[in-house]
Amino acid sequence: MSRLPDWLIKRTPKLENIKKMRPFLNGVHTVCEEAKCPNIGECFSCGTVTFMILGDVCTRNCGFCGVTKGEPGPVDVDEPRHVAKAAKKLGLKYVVITSVTRDDLPDGGASHFAGTVKELRSLSSALKVELLIPDFNGSLEALKTVIDSKPDVINHNVEMVPRLYSSIRPSSSYERTLEVLRNIKKIEPRMTSKSGFMLGLGETEDEVRDLLKELKSCGCDVVTIGQYLSPSQYNVKVVEYVRPEKFDEYRDLGLSLGIKKVFSGPFVRSSYKAGEY
Repeated sequence: MSRLPDWLIKRTPKLENIKKMRPFLNGVHTVCEEAKCPNIGECFSCGTVTFMILGDVCTRNCGFCGVTKGEPGPVDVDEPRHVAKAAKKLGLKYVVITSVTRDDLPDGGASHFAGTVKELRSLSSALKVELLIPDFNGSLEALKTVIDSKPDVINHNVEMVPRLYSSIRPSSSYERTLEVLRNIKKIEPRMTSKSGFMLGLGETEDEVRDLLKELKSCGCDVVTIGQYLSPSQYNVKVVEYVRPEKFDEYRDLGLSLGIKKVFSGPFVRSSYKAGEY
């Protein structure tokens, strides 16, 4: 599918809005740029970003993702300090940190996440921190390391309905993803947990309904649902542009199942306006 429907037409980001952010981002990566997020112009205009740690090269090869895949370089030990410095310059009160997946590291980068939270906490005890983590290959010890750093929210995205994993996320596991979400609540029941997935990849309504039930059973407090938009010609193609009213239906369904907060819309992303949620 090539031509975007009217509800997915968004203003082209003003180049000056992106350029004015660059001086604040020296030494750090953002998922906004690396994943070619359609909301980058809006977010950068508001002075908000989602930091991406552990470099900018991912060890997995998911068909939907625009981040560079390959063999990553060494971890920058100063990166947590750079992130904290950028957050301070931007005056952020709510900081979202994500990462590439680093299957090459013994702990998957969990200690690096924890170190980044520590650096951010040194700025202000009132600062809120949300982490969007990979699965750490299912390591309970790595997950505990992250939880022990005491972020305010931990997000781990399920990304899509399970049937699509084998063709789009062959190096990831749906069951392992659900186990990460269950373990967050087992280790720290008071932790706010979050997950998200995309529509438009060929899923059915029944599959979306079942997925929402699964996320509720895992104890997810917050769920985000957005439209998949292919970041390049080399990524998986869009199967369907889902109408806005269908997003509203899924939001209402999630809330009726007992999920505390469901944010559902074509441009919703896992970290989009996260501080407002």
